[in-house]
Amino acid sequence: MLPLYKPEDFKRVLETALLVAGDPLPLAELKKLFDEEFDDDTWRSLLDDLRRDWAERGVELVQLSSGWRFQSRPEYQSYIDRLKNEKPPKYSRAVMETLAIIAYRQPVTRGDIEDVRGVAVSPNILKTLEGRGWIDAVGHRDAPGRPALYATTRRFLDDLGLRSLAELPPLTEIERVIDLGQTTFAETSPVRPPVIASRDTPGTAGEPSQPAADGQLDLVAGETQGSGQAGPQA
Repeated sequence: MLPLYKPEDFKRVLETALLVAGDPLPLAELKKLFDEEFDDDTWRSLLDDLRRDWAERGVELVQLSSGWRFQSRPEYQSYIDRLKNEKPPKYSRAVMETLAIIAYRQPVTRGDIEDVRGVAVSPNILKTLEGRGWIDAVGHRDAPGRPALYATTRRFLDDLGLRSLAELPPLTEIERVIDLGQTTFAETSPVRPPVIASRDTPGTAGEPSQPAADGQLDLVAGETQGSGQAGPQA
């Protein structure tokens, strides 16, 4: 085994592990790399130094909700996209609105979503978001029928390049994305992205691509509610 004597040696091991990892690595996993036990300040110093080492490159080291990973910088993503053989999955407006409601007002039930959108929510919409790994049922409300409560996941935050719900963009930005028909918030790619099979197309999530009854999302009251709590992020 290669002997480690100085900080640069430990940084090189960290760098290698993060570059070959398929998913973000939490600190608990990174600590398994070494026999030595470091305090949190030392770990922070090592990771911050490594991040600075890559500051002038097209790939950066970032901390996400579920851990640390190397990913492309946003300004280079348009070039990386040219190498992708498959277009990103497309989701209907109904799916995107439902995701926004869950993100900003979680935890919520299907009935809560319907109250905000003003139209019925097809079970296929929730299944689509669950299949993408963006939401999950985190419990049940103590009400007749015990409806499921939905919240976003760490995968949702990772795909947006965020560490916590507190870093969600302003609601107006989410509404702009929905109006533009965009489907992918994150503008970066992990160094070793997981393969995600998806064939979703507009209007296939159980509802036609159309705005809610009044054409707008009334989420102002929910913009702070739940913004400090995440879903199933264990």
